[in-house]
Amino acid sequence: MKAREFLTREERKRITDAIVRAEHASSGEIRIHIESNCPSEPKERALRTFHILRMTRTSARNAVLIYVASESRKFAVLGDKGIDAVVPHGFWKDVCALLATHFSSGAYAQGLEEAVLLIGEKLQAFFPYREDDVNELPDEISFGDEEEEKENHAES
Repeated sequence: MKAREFLTREERKRITDAIVRAEHASSGEIRIHIESNCPSEPKERALRTFHILRMTRTSARNAVLIYVASESRKFAVLGDKGIDAVVPHGFWKDVCALLATHFSSGAYAQGLEEAVLLIGEKLQAFFPYREDDVNELPDEISFGDEEEEKENHAES
């Protein structure tokens, strides 16, 4: 299934709304990136995507990426340095387990929505919401073809 066909417009809206809700409980930033194929290991690809999306530019380095390769049927959850410095090892395992359960039954949107809200809860413990919090990253889902084009254009 192509990246753009992975979720309906209504599902995208529901997930974006979940990102907004999760970010209101924490000063962390959450992004979802979907592409069709994963040309490498999902964690490697997620790390590359993390940099392409400029997610390392948050002031507290507290951004989280959910990376999904729809046709390859792979995903990864990746936190930035600020998060990794304070959370226990295996912090993201239950998020990955939740995604795997929903994805295996084809409930992609439900899995992503619940994963986003769970990430928000986890971030709240380490990065509570602050009154002066600024939304540093877009809440909309990004897609691989668009980001690759931007990266290739910037390199030209």
